[in-house]
Amino acid sequence: MEEDTLLPFAFPAVARKKVSAAFDGGMLSSDAGVLLLRNVESQFGIAHRLSACLKDKRDPDFIKHTVEEMLRLRMFAIAAGYEDANDFDRLRYDPIFKMAAGRPPESGDPLCSQPTLSRLENAPSRTELGRMMLAMIDQFCSSYRRAPKSITLDVDDTFDAVHGNQQLSLFNAHYDERCFLPVHIYEGGTGKPVAMILREGKTPSGKEVRTILKHVIKRIRGHWPKVDILVRGDSHYGRHEAMEWCEQQGVDYVFGFGVNAVLAGIVRDDADALCVERATSRAEKLRSFRKFRYGAKSWTRKRRFVARLEATGKGLDIRYIVTSLKGGAKHLYDTVYCARGEMENFIKLHKAQVASDRTSCRDPRANQFRLILHTAAYWLMLAVRKAMPKRSPLYRAEFATLRLNLIKIAARVVEGAARIRISLPSACPNAALFRHLAGRFAAAGP
Repeated sequence: MEEDTLLPFAFPAVARKKVSAAFDGGMLSSDAGVLLLRNVESQFGIAHRLSACLKDKRDPDFIKHTVEEMLRLRMFAIAAGYEDANDFDRLRYDPIFKMAAGRPPESGDPLCSQPTLSRLENAPSRTELGRMMLAMIDQFCSSYRRAPKSITLDVDDTFDAVHGNQQLSLFNAHYDERCFLPVHIYEGGTGKPVAMILREGKTPSGKEVRTILKHVIKRIRGHWPKVDILVRGDSHYGRHEAMEWCEQQGVDYVFGFGVNAVLAGIVRDDADALCVERATSRAEKLRSFRKFRYGAKSWTRKRRFVARLEATGKGLDIRYIVTSLKGGAKHLYDTVYCARGEMENFIKLHKAQVASDRTSCRDPRANQFRLILHTAAYWLMLAVRKAMPKRSPLYRAEFATLRLNLIKIAARVVEGAARIRISLPSACPNAALFRHLAGRFAAAGP
């Protein structure tokens, strides 16, 4: 069957000339941009950092593919749009991917196969996965040239549908489906990923939120003891345990908070006044803010709250936030809290465009391993975007657009005795930008 697919086949005639095609072009690749990713990875050293967390239990006499090489290739493939290890049944012969692994494109041995990668995904223990997750936090910290004065940690969970009897999957009534709800943490100002944690498909408890923040922030402060940290999250994370821990550790927070009868009673007069004002003024929408202090019976102290009230023709909508920050009610809600909406775009890039929802393994350890690899691929694509000239139309492009314009470029590879020649398309629309990035990453590399 494989030989049959290599036979010539025809296309409709063009300018009255017969058109035939065949897969006989030789050493060709459709992913020349992977060489850019290779330079980025060599600058960051992500594969080396992660491989140091794993113990290779294989017999050294039979090892053909090191753990570091396999990790590097897997993150390259994910960034290039090949999120499944099955793709390596073909990619292992691709000349560009072989060069990205440091092997000659033609005379070099084939790369690792899908079964080898699948064994790697299922090999790490819980302890090793914990080390890898901490290593990704180290990667976040090392991405700064100097310690920042302050950072904002945006934390949220996202829906990840499951198909089959995967461990940790639960039925979630809100989504009406069995799922995981992995926690994503990003730095709010830069979009840099901090931690991605696979977890069961239910709302996190207060103790779980506190544990996550404890480990992440402890690792960050191991690098930057004096950095000011602000934690932002929706009402899932506005838990008493998390707020109390933040206060003890000198960490600021702003969380959404669910409505209850006491809070509704506090702002009832403000809500009635706003509704009357909207009705008499016939305005389409009116907003007001109320700042107050509130403490539940189980709390040891009262905390600052802000209520955002909005009256429209469809009715009244009230949202609450709880925070350790000082400032005006409108500023705390509109400027500080609502800025976390940008995190939805970060999750979209991670989940939809780097395919981090490809958590199809039965064992949760393998799925957590995949989540780490997809985060590493996110780092590569984020670095490519940040290296863009500010005047470039791709400066704020999504990862899928970057992949289409800079990674998916055809290349003919010719290996000689002393030189490897890569021929790129003469009509490439982003030739100048590709050359600029190649020079920039090569100059920044080791």
